[in-house]
Formats: sequence, C-alpha cells, structure tokens
Amino acid sequence: MYRFLLSRQWVILTLVALLLIPTMIRLGIWQMHRYDERSARNQLVSDALKADPVPVESLTSPGHAVTRLQRYRTVSAEGRFDTAHEVVVRRRVNADDKVGFHVLTPFVLADGRVVLVDRGWIPADGPSQTAFPEVPAPPRGEVTVTGRLMPDETTEASGIKDIKDLPDRQVMLIDSGQQARRLGGPVLGGYVVLTAPEPKGGTPELIGKPGMENAPLNYAYAIQWWLFAAGVPVGWIVLARREVRERREAAAKRPAQESAAAAV
Repeated sequence: MYRFLLSRQWVILTLVALLLIPTMIRLGIWQMHRYDERSARNQLVSDALKADPVPVESLTSPGHAVTRLQRYRTVSAEGRFDTAHEVVVRRRVNADDKVGFHVLTPFVLADGRVVLVDRGWIPADGPSQTAFPEVPAPPRGEVTVTGRLMPDETTEASGIKDIKDLPDRQVMLIDSGQQARRLGGPVLGGYVVLTAPEPKGGTPELIGKPGMENAPLNYAYAIQWWLFAAGVPVGWIVLARREVRERREAAAKRPAQESAAAAV
C-alpha cells in the first residue's frame, strides 16, 4: 500500500521536505542570534543613558575613536561656544522627517581643547541651499553643557556620501578629525549630542533619544521558523495518510465497478 512513496512525485516531495526542515531550523537559530544581538545593543543603550554624567575629557581625547561601550554615554563639559567656527550638517531630518540641518558648534574647554557639540536641528527654509542658514545663538560666556557622546560619522556606517566642495561652513558628516584640520587645533574624538541646556524658543530642535531595536520581533520569527520546521513532517504524514486512504477507497470500489461492467 505504501509503494507509492517510491514514485517520482513522492520522492521529490520527500526530498524537498528533508531539505526544508534543517533550513527552517537554521533560519530560527539565525533569528535567535539577531534577538541576542539586538537585546545586547538595547541593554548597552539603556545602561549608557542611565549612567551618571562624567566629564567628556574622561572618555575621549584628540584622535580617540569612541567605542561601542562609550556610545550614548552622558557627558558634561564646561567652556564656551565658538560660534565663529560653527558649521551646519546637510540633509538631516527631524522627528517629523522634515529635511534641514544639524547645527555643529565647537565648544572650547578651559585647556583650549575643543569638543564638537551637535546643538540640534533647524529647517532648511533659507533662500537657497548654498547660503549659510540663520542659526539661533547658543548661550554666551562660560556654560556647562550635557549631552550624549557619539562616535565620528563615516560613510560606511551612515551611508551618507562625504561630498566635497560644499558651500562654505557646510558639511555632510560629523568628523572630529576633519574639523580638527579645519580649526587647526586639538579636537576631542567623536561629538556630543546636546541635551542641556535646552535652547530658548525650542530651536535648534534637540535630537531625541536613540530608539530601541525591536528584539522581541526576532524572537517571534525564530519560534515561527521552528514551528514551520515541525509542521513539515506533520504535513508530510498527513498527505501520505490521505494518499493511502484514497488508494484504499479506490481499491474497494474497483470490484464493484468490475462486477457492474461484467453484468452489462
């Protein structure tokens, strides 16, 4: 009764099922790896945001590459804003996906070193994209700022092409090395996304906290793939038993059909 399993159709079906099972298991394992990676990243971000502020000089220095563990750490700095050497970062969007600029202002520390401070977003509503936009002034004189430490931006990490020959005081990427060459002085590696003091009138618009990755979604996908893998042999058995049942019913009907044909 089960000789049909050796037919070409069933051999192909069985081979496909045998191929699908390990493939789906591997996909589930991959999704679990993604779940672990995203959960670990979310934990790093959460820990960094909850940590007490530390002086920015304790985490970075000129030429330093901000590490994964240092990213998003809350840092503070005392000094003054150098608006004469301020630049804007092109093609940045706010929370409403409106295109504008980020305002990048050098912040001079007591020892003369500089940390780059991203003061937030302003709209690109000037008369042209080549003119330097109107930028709200930061607090004057000595001030203490607080923000999130970020690594230098790169084309590889951001996907933003570092276009050359831009209008004066406009850049595509926030790069401390590039700014150190422009300013001709020591610039701490990375930059700080300002969180305090809040700007007067709400502009520049402060950049929101980093979003958390949806790790539970990967966990759900893993369970889904494993359920699919378990369903393949179940489906194969159901199809095989149905084939057996249909063949038995056909075999049972055949004598009666032959008798009716003989009577005619």
